[in-house]
Amino acid sequence: MTGAHEAHDHHSGPDGSPGPGPHPGHRPAPRTGRTSATGTALEKAMRILEAVAAPGGPHRLTDVAAAAAVPKSSAFRILASLAGQGFVRPGSDSRYGAGPRLRSLSAVVGADEPAGIGRILGELRKATGQTVHLALHTGESLTCIRKLEADQPFRTASRTGMRMPLHSTAIGKALLAHLPAPEVQALLAAGLPARTPRTLTTCEALLAELEAVRACGFAVDDEENEPAIRCIGAAVLDASGRPVGGVSVTTVTFLVPREQLEAYAPALLAASRALGPLL
Repeated sequence: MTGAHEAHDHHSGPDGSPGPGPHPGHRPAPRTGRTSATGTALEKAMRILEAVAAPGGPHRLTDVAAAAAVPKSSAFRILASLAGQGFVRPGSDSRYGAGPRLRSLSAVVGADEPAGIGRILGELRKATGQTVHLALHTGESLTCIRKLEADQPFRTASRTGMRMPLHSTAIGKALLAHLPAPEVQALLAAGLPARTPRTLTTCEALLAELEAVRACGFAVDDEENEPAIRCIGAAVLDASGRPVGGVSVTTVTFLVPREQLEAYAPALLAASRALGPLL
């Protein structure tokens, strides 16, 4: 799992002042796969909270609305309501960040994480000697919730809280392989932008890859999300067999050949099975 850098332009809010949004170098990706009218008021509010909480905040109104797939005028009203309840904090420059109630909720949830998660991830890192990630499925993307760095002289760009695409990451492809076909088609309709020259950008290529993932139980990101980074990932399933996230082992291509990475599959799959009941 790795980071991305994107440029952004400047927009204005309903009152003509600059709207809220991320700092230069990070812009939430627009959810082009769904219409702006999609979802109940509650669903829209939850998507707006996700957009506000995304790394790089406080965020501009235009970018929050685009990331949440909510009309700008509706996003403005919802943000005002969330601000009044303390979930969102408006900035002096008309940007929006996480408010005290949202931060408090995040702290409570983080403190309540089952202790076994850290142990399982630690055992996987020890077994492989590589960086380990745990991510959850959040809408049309993944959110990294845990990262254990390898004892190596290099560091990957990923970080806790980072949002990542599904189609170009090992965890994302492993998760897609376990979703019902209609849901996969809906997610793919949002587009498959190229992250590197090796990214699978056609539905035909990605669907063929997902067949292979289902056959072997794990997915490989072979420099598809970031050059020189290669990952192996497996989905974490809940009691009903639905994927809720995934776990991965990340390496650099100039130190670990693909054959060695795939040899970590048994340890990875054991970790994914152990994490299921805890998530």
